Amino acid sequence: MEHHFAELAEQGFTVVPGVLQAEQLSRVRDALYRAAAEDRARGREVEDFPLDAPEARGRSQRVWNLLSRDPLFEDLVVHPVALAFVRAVLGWPALLGNFSANLCGPGTPAGMLHADQTFLPEPWPAVPVGLNAAWAIDAFTAESGATRVVPGSHRWNRPARPEEQEMETVAMEAPAGSLVVFESRLWHRTGANVTADRTRAAAFAWYTRTFVRQQENWYLSLRPEVRQYATEEMLTLLGYRTAGFGMVNGRSPA
Repeated sequence: MEHHFAELAEQGFTVVPGVLQAEQLSRVRDALYRAAAEDRARGREVEDFPLDAPEARGRSQRVWNLLSRDPLFEDLVVHPVALAFVRAVLGWPALLGNFSANLCGPGTPAGMLHADQTFLPEPWPAVPVGLNAAWAIDAFTAESGATRVVPGSHRWNRPARPEEQEMETVAMEAPAGSLVVFESRLWHRTGANVTADRTRAAAFAWYTRTFVRQQENWYLSLRPEVRQYATEEMLTLLGYRTAGFGMVNGRSPA
Protein backbone atom coordinates (compact mmCIF):
# COMPACT_ATOMS: atom_id res chain seq x y z
CA MET A 1 0.00 0.00 0.00
CA GLU A 2 2.87 2.40 0.64
CA HIS A 3 3.74 2.25 -3.05
CA HIS A 4 0.16 3.17 -3.96
CA PHE A 5 0.04 6.01 -1.43
CA ALA A 6 3.25 7.41 -2.93
CA GLU A 7 1.95 7.05 -6.48
CA LEU A 8 -1.30 8.79 -5.54
CA ALA A 9 0.65 11.70 -4.05
CA GLU A 10 2.95 11.96 -7.08
CA GLN A 11 0.59 11.29 -10.01
CA GLY A 12 -2.80 12.04 -8.45
CA PHE A 13 -4.03 8.48 -9.12
CA THR A 14 -3.10 4.85 -8.59
CA VAL A 15 -4.42 1.45 -9.69
CA VAL A 16 -4.64 -1.45 -7.23
CA PRO A 17 -5.29 -4.67 -9.21
CA GLY A 18 -7.02 -7.77 -7.92
CA VAL A 19 -8.93 -6.20 -5.02
CA LEU A 20 -12.11 -8.03 -5.97
CA GLN A 21 -11.72 -11.76 -6.46
CA ALA A 22 -13.56 -13.56 -9.24
CA GLU A 23 -16.66 -14.67 -7.31
CA GLN A 24 -17.30 -11.29 -5.66
CA LEU A 25 -16.60 -9.45 -8.90
CA SER A 26 -19.09 -11.66 -10.76
CA ARG A 27 -21.81 -11.03 -8.18
CA VAL A 28 -21.21 -7.27 -8.16
CA ARG A 29 -21.20 -7.15 -11.94
CA ASP A 30 -24.50 -9.03 -12.12
CA ALA A 31 -26.04 -6.68 -9.54
CA LEU A 32 -24.91 -3.57 -11.41
CA TYR A 33 -26.09 -4.70 -14.84
CA ARG A 34 -29.38 -5.83 -13.28
CA ALA A 35 -29.87 -2.38 -11.70
CA ALA A 36 -29.11 -0.70 -15.04
CA ALA A 37 -31.63 -2.93 -16.83
CA GLU A 38 -34.28 -2.17 -14.20
CA ASP A 39 -33.76 1.57 -14.64
CA ARG A 40 -34.12 1.26 -18.40
CA ALA A 41 -37.23 -0.90 -18.10
CA ARG A 42 -38.90 1.61 -15.76
CA GLY A 43 -37.79 4.76 -17.58
CA ARG A 44 -35.59 5.90 -14.68
CA GLU A 45 -32.50 6.63 -16.72
CA VAL A 46 -30.94 10.04 -16.07
CA GLU A 47 -29.78 11.43 -19.39
CA ASP A 48 -27.79 14.54 -20.28
CA PHE A 49 -25.35 14.27 -17.38
CA PRO A 50 -23.41 17.59 -17.47
CA LEU A 51 -19.97 15.99 -17.80
CA ASP A 52 -20.99 13.67 -20.66
CA ALA A 53 -20.97 14.69 -24.31
CA PRO A 54 -24.49 15.16 -25.77
CA GLU A 55 -23.74 12.34 -28.19
CA ALA A 56 -23.42 9.94 -25.24
CA ARG A 57 -27.21 9.79 -24.91
CA GLY A 58 -28.36 6.25 -25.61
CA ARG A 59 -24.79 4.94 -25.53
CA SER A 60 -23.87 5.35 -21.87
CA GLN A 61 -25.88 5.08 -18.66
CA ARG A 62 -25.52 6.39 -15.13
CA VAL A 63 -26.92 4.35 -12.25
CA TRP A 64 -27.44 6.34 -9.05
CA ASN A 65 -27.76 5.51 -5.35
CA LEU A 66 -26.06 2.12 -5.55
CA LEU A 67 -26.34 1.68 -1.79
CA SER A 68 -30.09 1.21 -2.20
CA ARG A 69 -29.76 -1.26 -5.07
CA ASP A 70 -28.01 -4.26 -3.51
CA PRO A 71 -26.14 -5.01 -0.23
CA LEU A 72 -23.11 -6.00 -2.31
CA PHE A 73 -22.45 -2.31 -2.92
CA GLU A 74 -22.36 -1.61 0.81
CA ASP A 75 -19.39 -3.97 1.03
CA LEU A 76 -17.51 -1.91 -1.55
CA VAL A 77 -18.05 1.38 0.29
CA VAL A 78 -16.46 0.05 3.49
CA HIS A 79 -13.91 -2.20 1.81
CA PRO A 80 -10.68 -2.05 3.85
CA VAL A 81 -8.55 -1.12 0.84
CA ALA A 82 -10.83 1.76 -0.14
CA LEU A 83 -11.03 3.06 3.43
CA ALA A 84 -7.24 2.83 3.79
CA PHE A 85 -6.97 5.45 1.04
CA VAL A 86 -9.75 7.54 2.58
CA ARG A 87 -8.02 7.61 5.95
CA ALA A 88 -4.61 8.34 4.42
CA VAL A 89 -5.77 11.18 2.14
CA LEU A 90 -8.80 12.71 3.87
CA GLY A 91 -8.42 11.55 7.46
CA TRP A 92 -11.22 10.26 9.63
CA PRO A 93 -14.11 10.88 9.97
CA ALA A 94 -14.99 11.37 6.32
CA LEU A 95 -18.25 11.37 4.36
CA LEU A 96 -19.56 9.33 1.45
CA GLY A 97 -20.83 11.97 -0.94
CA ASN A 98 -22.11 9.67 -3.65
CA PHE A 99 -21.93 6.12 -4.94
CA SER A 100 -22.96 5.75 -8.57
CA ALA A 101 -22.01 3.81 -11.67
CA ASN A 102 -21.12 4.72 -15.21
CA LEU A 103 -21.74 2.19 -17.97
CA CYS A 104 -19.84 3.40 -21.00
CA GLY A 105 -21.22 1.54 -24.02
CA PRO A 106 -19.78 1.11 -27.52
CA GLY A 107 -19.60 4.40 -29.39
CA THR A 108 -19.64 6.59 -26.27
CA PRO A 109 -17.61 9.75 -26.94
CA ALA A 110 -15.14 11.21 -24.47
CA GLY A 111 -16.55 13.32 -21.66
CA MET A 112 -15.56 16.74 -20.37
CA LEU A 113 -12.14 17.24 -18.77
CA HIS A 114 -12.68 18.28 -15.17
CA ALA A 115 -11.63 17.91 -11.55
CA ASP A 116 -14.07 16.69 -8.91
CA GLN A 117 -13.78 19.72 -6.63
CA THR A 118 -14.75 22.44 -9.10
CA PHE A 119 -17.44 23.54 -6.64
CA LEU A 120 -14.66 25.11 -4.56
CA PRO A 121 -13.79 28.77 -5.18
CA GLU A 122 -10.22 29.54 -6.16
CA PRO A 123 -7.57 29.50 -4.83
CA TRP A 124 -7.90 25.86 -3.93
CA PRO A 125 -6.37 24.55 -0.68
CA ALA A 126 -3.09 22.68 -0.90
CA VAL A 127 -4.82 19.40 0.01
CA PRO A 128 -7.67 17.59 -1.74
CA VAL A 129 -11.17 17.75 -0.28
CA GLY A 130 -12.32 14.52 -1.90
CA LEU A 131 -11.26 11.13 -3.21
CA ASN A 132 -12.77 8.85 -5.85
CA ALA A 133 -12.50 5.09 -5.39
CA ALA A 134 -13.57 3.63 -8.73
CA TRP A 135 -14.28 -0.08 -8.90
CA ALA A 136 -13.45 -1.54 -12.31
CA ILE A 137 -16.43 -3.83 -12.85
CA ASP A 138 -15.28 -4.39 -16.42
CA ALA A 139 -11.71 -4.04 -17.62
CA PHE A 140 -10.51 -0.47 -18.09
CA THR A 141 -8.79 -0.31 -21.48
CA ALA A 142 -7.92 2.62 -23.70
CA GLU A 143 -10.32 1.29 -26.34
CA SER A 144 -13.30 0.59 -24.05
CA GLY A 145 -13.49 3.99 -22.38
CA ALA A 146 -11.13 3.84 -19.41
CA THR A 147 -11.11 7.04 -17.38
CA ARG A 148 -8.43 9.30 -18.85
CA VAL A 149 -6.32 11.60 -16.69
CA VAL A 150 -3.68 14.31 -16.85
CA PRO A 151 -1.00 12.88 -14.52
CA GLY A 152 0.28 15.41 -11.99
CA SER A 153 -2.49 17.92 -12.70
CA HIS A 154 -3.56 17.73 -9.05
CA ARG A 155 -0.47 19.74 -8.18
CA TRP A 156 -1.71 22.69 -10.28
CA ASN A 157 -4.44 23.25 -7.70
CA ARG A 158 -7.00 24.66 -10.09
CA PRO A 159 -9.76 23.52 -12.46
CA ALA A 160 -9.24 22.93 -16.17
CA ARG A 161 -10.00 25.96 -18.35
CA PRO A 162 -12.20 25.71 -21.46
CA GLU A 163 -9.18 26.15 -23.73
CA GLU A 164 -7.51 23.16 -22.05
CA GLN A 165 -10.22 20.63 -22.91
CA GLU A 166 -8.13 19.03 -25.66
CA MET A 167 -5.08 18.52 -23.44
CA GLU A 168 -3.37 15.16 -23.86
CA THR A 169 -4.56 12.52 -21.39
CA VAL A 170 -3.53 9.02 -20.32
CA ALA A 171 -5.90 6.07 -19.93
CA MET A 172 -6.04 4.57 -16.44
CA GLU A 173 -5.98 0.99 -17.69
CA ALA A 174 -6.88 -1.66 -15.13
CA PRO A 175 -8.08 -5.28 -15.10
CA ALA A 176 -11.63 -5.97 -13.96
CA GLY A 177 -11.71 -6.21 -10.17
CA SER A 178 -9.19 -3.41 -9.70
CA LEU A 179 -9.63 -0.37 -7.48
CA VAL A 180 -8.75 2.83 -9.33
CA VAL A 181 -8.16 5.70 -6.89
CA PHE A 182 -7.75 9.37 -7.77
CA GLU A 183 -7.93 12.51 -5.71
CA SER A 184 -10.35 15.36 -6.28
CA ARG A 185 -7.91 17.85 -7.85
CA LEU A 186 -6.86 15.49 -10.67
CA TRP A 187 -8.07 16.45 -14.15
CA HIS A 188 -9.87 13.51 -15.76
CA ARG A 189 -12.63 12.57 -18.17
CA THR A 190 -14.62 9.56 -19.30
CA GLY A 191 -12.69 7.97 -22.15
CA ALA A 192 -14.20 7.31 -25.57
CA ASN A 193 -15.37 3.74 -26.10
CA VAL A 194 -14.27 2.93 -29.64
CA THR A 195 -15.09 -0.79 -29.46
CA ALA A 196 -17.94 -2.37 -31.37
CA ASP A 197 -19.30 -4.59 -28.61
CA ARG A 198 -17.69 -3.94 -25.21
CA THR A 199 -19.21 -1.94 -22.33
CA ARG A 200 -16.98 -0.49 -19.63
CA ALA A 201 -18.82 -0.41 -16.30
CA ALA A 202 -17.41 1.19 -13.16
CA ALA A 203 -18.80 2.05 -9.74
CA PHE A 204 -17.53 5.36 -8.34
CA ALA A 205 -17.49 5.90 -4.57
CA TRP A 206 -16.94 9.61 -3.86
CA TYR A 207 -15.60 10.38 -0.36
CA THR A 208 -15.07 13.88 1.05
CA ARG A 209 -13.92 15.76 4.09
CA THR A 210 -16.68 16.38 6.62
CA PHE A 211 -17.45 19.98 5.64
CA VAL A 212 -18.44 19.11 2.05
CA ARG A 213 -22.15 18.63 1.42
CA GLN A 214 -22.97 15.15 0.17
CA GLN A 215 -24.06 14.95 -3.47
CA GLU A 216 -26.62 12.23 -2.75
CA ASN A 217 -29.20 13.13 -0.10
CA TRP A 218 -28.95 9.86 1.80
CA TYR A 219 -31.55 10.99 4.35
CA LEU A 220 -34.16 11.03 1.58
CA SER A 221 -33.00 8.40 -0.90
CA LEU A 222 -31.51 5.58 1.15
CA ARG A 223 -33.46 2.41 1.84
CA PRO A 224 -34.18 2.40 5.62
CA GLU A 225 -32.62 -1.02 6.18
CA VAL A 226 -29.22 0.23 4.96
CA ARG A 227 -29.06 2.66 7.87
CA GLN A 228 -30.75 0.23 10.25
CA TYR A 229 -28.05 -2.41 9.84
CA ALA A 230 -25.13 -0.08 9.08
CA THR A 231 -21.76 -0.53 10.71
CA GLU A 232 -20.15 2.28 12.70
CA GLU A 233 -17.98 3.10 9.69
CA MET A 234 -21.00 3.27 7.39
CA LEU A 235 -22.97 5.45 9.82
CA THR A 236 -20.02 7.85 9.90
CA LEU A 237 -19.74 7.93 6.11
CA LEU A 238 -23.46 8.57 5.70
CA GLY A 239 -23.37 11.46 8.19
CA TYR A 240 -25.30 9.84 11.04
CA ARG A 241 -22.22 9.84 13.27
CA THR A 242 -21.15 13.45 13.36
CA ALA A 243 -17.96 15.29 14.23
CA GLY A 244 -19.27 18.79 14.87
CA PHE A 245 -21.55 19.16 11.83
CA GLY A 246 -25.11 17.89 11.40
CA MET A 247 -25.88 17.53 15.08
CA VAL A 248 -29.36 17.25 16.55
CA ASN A 249 -29.77 19.22 19.78
CA GLY A 250 -26.01 19.29 20.19
CA ARG A 251 -25.50 15.56 19.75
CA SER A 252 -24.77 13.05 17.04
CA PRO A 253 -28.14 11.83 15.69
CA ALA A 254 -27.16 8.16 15.84
